[in-house]
Amino acid sequence: MTRRPGRRAPLLAGALALALAAGAACSDSPSPTPRPTPTPSAAATEPTAGPGPSAAPGVRNPFGAHWDWSRHESFVPYLKQLSGSATYHELSWCDIEKAQGSPDFSAVDRIARESRDLGITLHLKIRTGVCWATGGTARHTRGQANKTESAMPRDLAVYQGFVRDVVRRYAPYGVREYAIENEVNAPQYWAGSPADYRRLVTSAAEAVRSADPQARVVDSGISSVAYGMGIADRLVRAGRPDDAVAAYRAYFPRRVGTRGRQIPAVDRPEQLRAALATEQNARNLAFLAVTEELLDERVVDVRQLHFYEHFAGVPALLDYLREQTPAGVPVQAWEVGQFWRDGDGDAASRADEMVKAVVQLVAGGVEQVLWLPLAYNPGNRQGSEVRYGLLDPDGTVRPAGVKLAGLALAAQDATAEPVTAKGLTGVAFRRGELTVLVLWSGSGRTVSLPAAPGLDSSPVGAEPRRVAGTVTIGAEPVLIRSTGDPAAILGPAR
Repeated sequence: MTRRPGRRAPLLAGALALALAAGAACSDSPSPTPRPTPTPSAAATEPTAGPGPSAAPGVRNPFGAHWDWSRHESFVPYLKQLSGSATYHELSWCDIEKAQGSPDFSAVDRIARESRDLGITLHLKIRTGVCWATGGTARHTRGQANKTESAMPRDLAVYQGFVRDVVRRYAPYGVREYAIENEVNAPQYWAGSPADYRRLVTSAAEAVRSADPQARVVDSGISSVAYGMGIADRLVRAGRPDDAVAAYRAYFPRRVGTRGRQIPAVDRPEQLRAALATEQNARNLAFLAVTEELLDERVVDVRQLHFYEHFAGVPALLDYLREQTPAGVPVQAWEVGQFWRDGDGDAASRADEMVKAVVQLVAGGVEQVLWLPLAYNPGNRQGSEVRYGLLDPDGTVRPAGVKLAGLALAAQDATAEPVTAKGLTGVAFRRGELTVLVLWSGSGRTVSLPAAPGLDSSPVGAEPRRVAGTVTIGAEPVLIRSTGDPAAILGPAR
């Protein structure tokens, strides 16, 4: 991503006054259990290839997923189709070191080992949690694992020692990217202020780089909703209120009313300004601002994107990222999915929506796209499947899973570039002379591509077959395989 010339205006500077108290000092750095000496993984030894020049070492396929490790065995047959991709795991200092001086890394060791065995590069999110290391009492508990928000460590030197232990332990497994916290704009994830988060990330970044000079520091991944607010706020401040309303409506067609006043229906600029000024949205914009300052200052190396909205919101999101991300800073989407409370889309339409979202992101320069969740877990939520899985709970592959695996196969070891010719939207994956196009018509008009020597086509996820007649490209994404330049392949299309 490359930012246009100029500096950003402050994002609701008054919201930066948010502040929560941190605890008192803590004692000596804990000593970890002996570090394992695993065989170096492919991710640690192979040269970088694939979707872009800044792709993480070992990541050869931009399409991956995030899954529940307690059900890992059910997912292995499918995960083998995503070899060469990346995933992440979230660890908490308070969970690993429940008693000071007695850390237990065994669960994370297993995850690092099994990721390596699948040929999937592991990233880690390092969170503090709330415990002896931070002081205070947790206010938010969620999930079957009883996860809590994070708070500032009592002693940043002790925290840095823990971070260095993590990095040194997992570098031999090929782990090279470390996100600091998760969605800090949400109170249920972060108890501190934006200024606290800046201090934490600065300290963590120093520790990460001292432990492994090859490692990269990743921001917390501001929430999908907060990115939508950032898009609208930027357009309002740029004197484009009508465009801001249009972008808000395109981004949030399935969110309105799901969080009360935070995501209200908006038809007019004054309604949008009121929505942006709520307490939570002011917090969203404040944490988005401090995250972007850390990117500007190169305290953070990688921008982490979360996106759970309708694919129609992707173009405005990409425009925002181009404007707000420093030149040379990679963008990775560690969480992409479909948030659709009481959604009634059938499996085929859900799969097509997934393709359109992830393809637009990769075509727009996002170098990794990890779908979450890999498989729906009915035990985690009451009611309908709010976030759509690629697999059934037992590991049975859904149409969306078939199509993501097809995209992964097409993108392996390839470069990606956007395609917008002939009224079509999509991506071209190029590997040597081979070009694989994933395309659809967003205009409602059908585009016809006549048969040509060496031209194959199929629905996404199916085996491409030689075209005998004409390829019809409509609203459903299709895959086209040929050789040469994408513009030349599509030249005869009408």
